Amino acid sequence: MEASYVKVSGLRPGFRISEDIFANTSNPIIRQNSELTAEHLEILDVFGVKKIKVHDLVVIKKEESLDSDDFASIDPDDILSKIPMNQIDTVTLYRDAVQKYKKEFSSWQAGIKPDVAKVRAIIIPLVDAFIGQKKLLPILNDLSNLKEYMYHHSIAVGILSSAISNQMELPLGQTIQVGISGALADCGMAKIDESIINKAAFLTSSEFNEVKKHTIYSYQMIQDTPLLRQEMKLAIIQHHERLDGSGYPRGEKREEISIYSQIVAVADVFHAMTSERVYREKVSPYKVIEMITEEEFGKFDIKVVQALHNLVGDLSIGTKVRLTNGDEGEVIFVHRDARLRPMVKLSNGSIMDLTVNRSIAVERVLSDTC
Repeated sequence: MEASYVKVSGLRPGFRISEDIFANTSNPIIRQNSELTAEHLEILDVFGVKKIKVHDLVVIKKEESLDSDDFASIDPDDILSKIPMNQIDTVTLYRDAVQKYKKEFSSWQAGIKPDVAKVRAIIIPLVDAFIGQKKLLPILNDLSNLKEYMYHHSIAVGILSSAISNQMELPLGQTIQVGISGALADCGMAKIDESIINKAAFLTSSEFNEVKKHTIYSYQMIQDTPLLRQEMKLAIIQHHERLDGSGYPRGEKREEISIYSQIVAVADVFHAMTSERVYREKVSPYKVIEMITEEEFGKFDIKVVQALHNLVGDLSIGTKVRLTNGDEGEVIFVHRDARLRPMVKLSNGSIMDLTVNRSIAVERVLSDTC
């Protein structure tokens, strides 16, 4: 049976792998003759694997109508980079958590109150894993998908809320509590009509007003639990409030909004804006931080935004990056007052200054071994 190397971008579920894929480990991360699933493809994409060897290219090419460029052969020694096994374990842990959360959400839709102990058990291992693997935080959006966005979003907001809290050096107990609050912030969406939740278009004014009620529903669903501190319950109802009074449900301002509420709010906005939605494409994590800092100035606590910036926006000299226009290169200079817009030496040798080319931003950091 013939086999050739194929770009991961040209693969679809159903391709069959012709050789074990190792990631600097004693055991393969994907075994020979495995049939590729959507999960395999997401993991390959997340860790920057460019090409793998698969069977039956002629048949698959005809069925999938892929471009011939997708089937360019390369030296086997160039195919895979070193992928730490514990990072793959973290992705697996994340995906399992999403499915557990989905099951809990279904019970809430049936009228059962959230079991905060179960949500806590889901979040704590993720907090430990992602804080230990901070490089995965900017690509949480890559792990999401449109069909299950709501569950991915809640888990990601929980992770990001905890990571921001940790970056701000809050005590461990508070870090975990904020993470649980982030994961439960949208539990009230279970009370919103599914036709509104799943609508593949912009919401009408009346529909959006209905969605706004989810913060109140979320608070009502968890207000009696002894497993969340009162200030964390407040963070749930306030996570759409803004310091300038433009938020909801009560239009509260500055000193009325707790720091925990702001942490969940920033985590919520960051993941939502970096994720693909039915009505818009996802935005680069680095561009989103810039937008939160500049375009949304005055709405979020600057200390919280700075903590997020330090977590996912640390671009140092020598960092290999991919830009939003598809170019790849290496950071050669970081502007003191514009750290998200460095000067990048592209693969063709030219220099691009992102402070000048404002329409282009860093899309993602590439592994040194990719």
